[in-house]
Amino acid sequence: QVQLVESGGGSVQAGGSLRLSCSASGRALTSYGMAWFRQAPEKEREIVAGISRNGATIYYAASVKGRFTISRDIAKNTVSLHMSNVKSEDTAVYYCAAVMGSLATMAPEYDYWGQGTQVTVSS
Repeated sequence: QVQLVESGGGSVQAGGSLRLSCSASGRALTSYGMAWFRQAPEKEREIVAGISRNGATIYYAASVKGRFTISRDIAKNTVSLHMSNVKSEDTAVYYCAAVMGSLATMAPEYDYWGQGTQVTVSS
């Protein structure tokens, strides 16, 4: 079992940057596919970016490709999401999630979740 804690959320102006971090405890992140999801009010939870257990596969949603970067620090057991050129539509609660199997793109496939961190983009 793994426990996930997100940090780094907050308010940012459109066009700015923000970095989210997900700290894991209990097991090494290399045991899991890891992803960042987000959920805006009255919308479904959607995947933003994901990285496979061995780091060989990285996925980005079309809406963030070229603006967001997912990375992990194996030594620190953390996964980060660097958000740049943010837009108002990026406003949401961002969640870190872990899946024991292959990297997946749908929320129900994930086994563990953090509590979420709010990101608000103002124009």
